[in-house]
Amino acid sequence: MAAPANAQTSGEALLARHAAPAKASDWAEATRADARSRLLAAGAPGRRDEYWKYTDPTALTSPEATDCPPLAVEETPVFEAIDALRLVFIDGVFAPDLSDDLTMENVEIQPLAEELSADIHWAKPLYGALEAAGQSPVVRPLAALNTATAEAGFVIRATGAAPRPVHLRYLHQEDRSDVVIRHLIRVEPGASLTVLENGPAASRFNKVMEIDVADGGACHHIRAQGRDHDRLAATHLFARLGAESLLKSFTLTVNGRLTRNEAVIEFTGNDAVGHIAGCSIGEDKFHHDDTVFITHDAVGCESRQVFKKVLKAGARGVFQGKILVKEGAQKTDGYQISQALLLDDDSEFNAKPELEIYADDVACSHGSTCGAVDETALFYLRSRGVPLREAQDMMVLAFVDEAVQEIESDELADEIRSRIGQWLERRSTS
Repeated sequence: MAAPANAQTSGEALLARHAAPAKASDWAEATRADARSRLLAAGAPGRRDEYWKYTDPTALTSPEATDCPPLAVEETPVFEAIDALRLVFIDGVFAPDLSDDLTMENVEIQPLAEELSADIHWAKPLYGALEAAGQSPVVRPLAALNTATAEAGFVIRATGAAPRPVHLRYLHQEDRSDVVIRHLIRVEPGASLTVLENGPAASRFNKVMEIDVADGGACHHIRAQGRDHDRLAATHLFARLGAESLLKSFTLTVNGRLTRNEAVIEFTGNDAVGHIAGCSIGEDKFHHDDTVFITHDAVGCESRQVFKKVLKAGARGVFQGKILVKEGAQKTDGYQISQALLLDDDSEFNAKPELEIYADDVACSHGSTCGAVDETALFYLRSRGVPLREAQDMMVLAFVDEAVQEIESDELADEIRSRIGQWLERRSTS
């Protein structure tokens, strides 16, 4: 991170961007104070830091968010047709009049501010714990900033099988909104929950989601980031998986000037499954960074990282993915693939796949490729009467589908495929 002499100054500058949060309970204040200390020790991220060398964080750390006019879009919002419990935010402020009642069978939902003010709460030992653990061996100052300043968000606990998804929808109206949101999710033993997210959220968005999946629990997370061309986003997902638990997370990203999605997943119980996947499509000033760190610290666990990027007209893509297999984590099955489809000679893809293994009975692999559209396959489609642009779009859809297939729900997977197709259609007519 920043040099020690400048770390505190740069950390203080990040904190100064946001008003001090309202007074909370003693334990919440202690959590915030710990996060502030970590942020001041680390400082703001910079291009000299190993995990930021492909992405310039200046726009994420500058004193003010830049102008980002909300983009008028005629199409129906993503997931609007899905039967879900909706929680709506407008530039980081919860909008109860646009949201559903917080009551749902087998699910407890409470605003973050109320949880932080409670002296006794189930979230007390969890809030900030996964984020703090995720700061080693790589420090993540923007996540610490979130813990230190966040007031908006929800704590959600699934105590059984949730009858429908929880849908977090982020609306953006102000040109220079600088938003911090925090969610904590706990899936109890044997319970299950699906969480949907969509919307541009803000001009600059800092979001952290902590997910704790207990033994035998299952959590599905599907997210769509997009719309506004000049938006900035830094998101973190911290997850801990118990024995025989399941986590599947998928993110679709379109548009935006800079998006950095980090995921830190730890296997702590045997025979757990954790999949994280993503598809990003953009052009021109679009810069998209997926940075993933998965730690296997249990026996017989399976992890998958599947990321596809489609880049055009000077867009840039970044993938940094690591699988760490600790001593004793035998029977680990770790798979990682990152691929980019470059639709012209001006786009760029940087990849840094890593494996670090201290167990001898494992099956781990990684691969990364980038290239242009397959001319042979394109010629095959054209020879059968498919117009050039339509043939290219068909190949893009086929290319990204390995990532989309990581979504377990056919209904949600088809929704994502439809949105990718609509993006391609808009670009074909523009």
